Amino acid sequence: MKRYMLICFILFSAWIYAGAQDSSVKKTVFLPADYTASLDVVYKKADNWDGRMDIYLPPASGKTAPLLINIHGGAWRKGRKEDQSGFDTYFKLGFAVANISYRLSPEAKAPAAVEDARCALMYMVKHAAAMNIDVNRIVFAGSSAGAHLALLAGLTADNHIFDKGCEVAGPFRIAAVIAQSTPAILYDSLPDGRLKVLPDDAIYEWLGENRNNAAFAKMLSPVTYVAKNNPPVFLTHGDADPRVPYGQSVLLDKLFTGAGVPHTFITVPGGLHGGYPKEKQQEIKAAITDFLQKQVLK
Repeated sequence: MKRYMLICFILFSAWIYAGAQDSSVKKTVFLPADYTASLDVVYKKADNWDGRMDIYLPPASGKTAPLLINIHGGAWRKGRKEDQSGFDTYFKLGFAVANISYRLSPEAKAPAAVEDARCALMYMVKHAAAMNIDVNRIVFAGSSAGAHLALLAGLTADNHIFDKGCEVAGPFRIAAVIAQSTPAILYDSLPDGRLKVLPDDAIYEWLGENRNNAAFAKMLSPVTYVAKNNPPVFLTHGDADPRVPYGQSVLLDKLFTGAGVPHTFITVPGGLHGGYPKEKQQEIKAAITDFLQKQVLK
């Protein structure tokens, strides 16, 4: 990867605060009257940890529902599924939603979080018939570290590289990925051609004993999996993001364009790490709706 594209990465250093919401507060998910909720469903067990998800299902009908798997952010080290609540865009389109937890870096190092996201996918595919879910219209979504995990889980599609600990199910199809303010690459290219893990506390903590293993960091970088057969991708990023540099999404946009991957890239002028003005948030929601209608619901 050309070094000039990575200069903009700088460091994630200021980003490590991400996900630092008050852990005692649980955001309220406002469901449509005809939706049902199943909370804290265990989709995976690993050591002394239970992987849980909240599942929101539309009413049963003659048609199966598309599925959104949502992954929270938090620099891989913080955050909870309970911090997430903004699913109204997807409910209006008739999506079932699975909002997942995953192992954070203090309790399990990489690639545990990616494996958890993939196991959540396998759980939903395995139980799709009982939940009236369309396994050919599955969308991963996330912001920040959650976007990074969504891209890894979605772009690997039927590649089982991260399916350790999962009861593999299928067939299925990843129909799209929505990634907002996403990290795209965890390593740098040196002038002599060698690779180097980016020197950042959050990355180092997540990689653990592999913090100096550039090949390992490459395996965990979404740019590694860009290919012409990728599902459509929706990207948005603030060009003044102080935590995950805007250049990360610029790089993905360039690679997706080169590979011929259908994608949408929205730049938020002056935008920071999320928290955009209400008007811009509504604009992005409308763009996501248009993207899903064209790429998933058509």
